[in-house]
Amino acid sequence: MRKPQTVKALEELGRVQLSKSFFMREFLYSEISQIEGIPNIPSDPELAIAAGKNLCERVLEPIQAALGRISIRSAYRSCAVNAKGAENKNQYNCASNESNYGEHIWDVKDSDGYMGATVCIVVTSFIPYYERTQDWTALAWWIHDHIDAYAEMTFFPKYAALNISWRENPNVSKAIYSYVKNPHTGKSGCLTKKGMDNFSGLHEQFYQEFIDR
Repeated sequence: MRKPQTVKALEELGRVQLSKSFFMREFLYSEISQIEGIPNIPSDPELAIAAGKNLCERVLEPIQAALGRISIRSAYRSCAVNAKGAENKNQYNCASNESNYGEHIWDVKDSDGYMGATVCIVVTSFIPYYERTQDWTALAWWIHDHIDAYAEMTFFPKYAALNISWRENPNVSKAIYSYVKNPHTGKSGCLTKKGMDNFSGLHEQFYQEFIDR
């Protein structure tokens, strides 16, 4: 599949089913694209589709099957869209293109030659629990314990939205970060990563109340 140059071709790309519940079209929306007038279209649609299928089938579908509807907040970014976001980092909060290859830029492999994909999601069923407790770690630990294919998560304050990634690179270790303070420690930053004492084992004590709601 070539990069779409017509409305019809872009419609066909949008109709590509990445998994049982998700189609490519919902991952192409971008506020930066809309406001700045920069098309958010993959230059390598086949690579973007392959990365997106792995993300959807191996990460998003299992979360949605267990916890209910997922809302897509931000997903694929073209190199041009991400470059504009990085240029205005204070306004748009985008990292450089190089650091987003194989992440938000699905259609370019990372520096080691592996594909990957990142999406920002909201788990709708988690919103009431989060608004009552401000405890984003319940969702973080549930995903850590149940979704083996995730590569990294980063949590944000509004609705406990999170960036979650799938990566082909087998050398990438799982890690969880947050811009929100952990209510159990009073600190933001890294919740866990390989080598930390809390990385292994199960963590039901942190999410049992949410699951039993």
